[in-house]
Amino acid sequence: MVAIGRRLTGLAVAAVAVVLLQPMAAHATEPGVPDPPNQLITDTGEGAVTAADRDFVVRVRLAGLWEIPAGQMAQQKSKDPRIQQIGKAIAAQHVVLDKMDRDVAKKLGVTLPNVPNSDQQGWLGEMRSAAEGTDFDQIYIDRLRAAHGKIFPAIATIRASTRNDSVRKLAQRANQFVMTHMTLLESSGIVDFAGLPTAPPPAAATTAPAAGAGAGTGTATNLTAAEQKGSPLSSPVVAGVVIASLAAAFFITRRFWPSNQRRRRRYY
Repeated sequence: MVAIGRRLTGLAVAAVAVVLLQPMAAHATEPGVPDPPNQLITDTGEGAVTAADRDFVVRVRLAGLWEIPAGQMAQQKSKDPRIQQIGKAIAAQHVVLDKMDRDVAKKLGVTLPNVPNSDQQGWLGEMRSAAEGTDFDQIYIDRLRAAHGKIFPAIATIRASTRNDSVRKLAQRANQFVMTHMTLLESSGIVDFAGLPTAPPPAAATTAPAAGAGAGTGTATNLTAAEQKGSPLSSPVVAGVVIASLAAAFFITRRFWPSNQRRRRRYY
């Protein structure tokens, strides 16, 4: 009976460990990362349209106007099959994103450009004049990776703040495309990360409590370290499961592991 009790107690403890480790394991493997449910966002054009929204729709269009021909050049000028694949994938995906963007622009009455801006034309000219092979590869990868890094925070701002549902959906889809493109570009193994812009230092408000802030204000500064890090122990559900599992382990131990007093009763 003692052996059974020990075995059951070990199983209970193991169950607790699985519960505690499961949230971290879900983030450790890429297949566990969910895709946003785009179908839950409406696309009726409802909601106020700001100047920032209109600028964003234009910028999505401009991205396609230069990245599509750049991807076509990558397929022609690069000698590296991987760079060719990256260029083909990014160009094809921008064709899809460009159609979404033009549909939103038509719905909201936003006038779109038909040629790249001066900076983008300069990048395309640089690629056209670059020698074929590794010289072209480096220019193509670095220019596109830098451009995606610049528009990435702009997409996040629009996605978080826009009042218009069509712009919101476009921003969400654009975010997925840009994340994919940055990953594809980085998979080339030749991105010059040292040449990318350095993130600005955090603002003082993110590192120190606001003046006069007290307990219970609901600000991020009042959260515990575990809560700010998203620790699995901060979840009431997980805490309840842990307590229940420990209680079960204690009961099983008491039930199947005889105490010294019970042993004495057997001999007297």
